[in-house]
Amino acid sequence: MRLLVIGAGLMGPAAAYDMARAADVECVTLADADLARAKRAAARVNALTHTKKVRAVRLDATNHNAVVRLMRGHAAALSAIPYVFNLGLARAAVEARCHFADLGGNNTVVRQEMALGREAAKRGVAIAPDCGLSPGMASILGGELIRRIGGPPRHVGASADALKIYVGGLTQKPKPPFHYQLLFSVEGLINEYCEPSRILRRGKITVIEPLTEVEKFHIKGFPVLEAFHTSGGASTLPETFAGKVGECFEKTLRYRGHVALMRGLYDLGLFSSKEIAVGKMKIAPRALTSRLFLEKFTGDAPDVTILRVEAHRRGKVASFTLVDRYDTRTKLTSMMRTTAWPAAVVVQMLARGDIQKRGAIRQERDVPADLFLKAMRSRGLRITYQLR
Repeated sequence: MRLLVIGAGLMGPAAAYDMARAADVECVTLADADLARAKRAAARVNALTHTKKVRAVRLDATNHNAVVRLMRGHAAALSAIPYVFNLGLARAAVEARCHFADLGGNNTVVRQEMALGREAAKRGVAIAPDCGLSPGMASILGGELIRRIGGPPRHVGASADALKIYVGGLTQKPKPPFHYQLLFSVEGLINEYCEPSRILRRGKITVIEPLTEVEKFHIKGFPVLEAFHTSGGASTLPETFAGKVGECFEKTLRYRGHVALMRGLYDLGLFSSKEIAVGKMKIAPRALTSRLFLEKFTGDAPDVTILRVEAHRRGKVASFTLVDRYDTRTKLTSMMRTTAWPAAVVVQMLARGDIQKRGAIRQERDVPADLFLKAMRSRGLRITYQLR
């Protein structure tokens, strides 16, 4: 099968690497607006996999006709570029009859993509937003926990008292004052920090401010961390489990002190996209913050990813836990491994027919968790299950 990855930045090459290792993948096209960057990434992936499967092409993701033409030669495509492009790419995928997945992260865009479900199903296409770490892997694991703890096997409608997700990408050696290193798109990070968070409270969908309800988080081998609400991570979980699960949320993990600094920037309006006058110029505070984050948060120190998903019911807690670290052999960050690889797996499941549904795909309901967990284990991502 032939697969397409759009974006040769941080996550795209890692997804292409995963795809190129599969025996039944004939070719992976790595497309980017910057052809030179795509060629460099393709050469590195080919060297790592000892293949010549990955080829680089130039693509303007805003050129609908060009995207449709490129997609038509592939069984499935993954968007590894900022979420603002994903709706247009999803529309192109439906037209091209090419299965489509993305890394998502923005609730509004995801809802717009899901609205394409009926037309996609008519054309035999699956549209799967939010396929990264969280949302993505966390949603798949969350759905599986609800099935395990809440009722008959495979019954996604079973009830639970709570579904809690804690996730963070952290540098292994934090440096003050922010104790943070940029591990994915800066626009995605700021979106998490400034958009409202959708959760379940008493079984009903509730919208609350980001960077709120800070709690301590404990995990062996790390100092006490802080967990707080951010946007996008719960994806479609609140809709899927409304009225069936009492409480459902996703919280971001950071070293202590980080959230207070980010909340200060939020309260000052430095994440706002509304332009303000500065002398004779107009500037959006978010644009300046984005530039500063790139300067201050960019680094190459080894990272670590922590994910814990918990389902609570009648005093019992079922959980999945993942702790993954930077890979010194491939020089892939843990965030690449835990974000790009789950997305690549979903794309391959779509292309192979392991995910049989067509139309809008919800990770927690439509991705076979047993196959997904097997795929993660085969890639060295150790996800442990516990019932207590």
